Amino acid sequence: MALDKRLTLEQAAALVPVQGAVVAFGGTTLYRRPMAFSLALRDRFARTGRPSGITLLCFTAGVESDVLVGAGMVQRVRTCYFGLEIFGFAPAFTAAVHAGRLEVMEESEASLAMGIRARLARVGFMPSTAWIGTDMFRLRPDVQTIQDPYSGETLTAFPAIGCDVAIVHALRADPEGNADIGRHWGVDRELSLIAETVIVTAEEIVPRLDRADIIAPSVDAVVAAPGGAWPTSCHPLYPVDGQALLRYTDLAGTPQEGSLLESWSARRPTGAG
Repeated sequence: MALDKRLTLEQAAALVPVQGAVVAFGGTTLYRRPMAFSLALRDRFARTGRPSGITLLCFTAGVESDVLVGAGMVQRVRTCYFGLEIFGFAPAFTAAVHAGRLEVMEESEASLAMGIRARLARVGFMPSTAWIGTDMFRLRPDVQTIQDPYSGETLTAFPAIGCDVAIVHALRADPEGNADIGRHWGVDRELSLIAETVIVTAEEIVPRLDRADIIAPSVDAVVAAPGGAWPTSCHPLYPVDGQALLRYTDLAGTPQEGSLLESWSARRPTGAG
């Protein structure tokens, strides 16, 4: 008998360790970001003070991450981009960095890709020619170089990147945890394999999927979250809501921000589906 992994948003948010967790968000820039989960996590922090000291791990970070930085939940960020594309800078991230409240681990596409690849291979590092001849090593003294034992070439040894919890938003999922995330995968499939706990939020829960990009054995929880990526897009179901994002950039860091984000949370059902 298949295991039913459906939870509510609140139950799923409680799966994040209370202190110092590495949390990864799927999706890219303003596409298919797990906004419903991020807001539920922020709501939990507002009620309980937990989780805190989070390290955010995102190939690219956007509004789903910025709301957590603004809440004071995030200690460290690992991403090669943090912003809102044509809608400007991520306001909470920008303010926190300028104020010295946030640690930024400098990353590039290559360092994140190689670190994830090393974790998938269950080795401590992955060699690459990336960063050779650059000043990136001054910013990341933890990244070392090695000599290729066969060619003698100097290579960068990117350390493996681990993850406590990964959250991926899907178009469809079944109760067992199989998920269809569309054709724009980002690194979501890889995140589902390196994380200790994987949570899938989905626009729709169906009895059974005919195809899946993320498979059930990797998934620990499934949450019904119609509109769960809004105000980012979830192609082909709905586009980016530019007006909502501009409203956020106007109000972030002001006394009105809390009311705005509460209204965002209120527009979504929270049941297990």
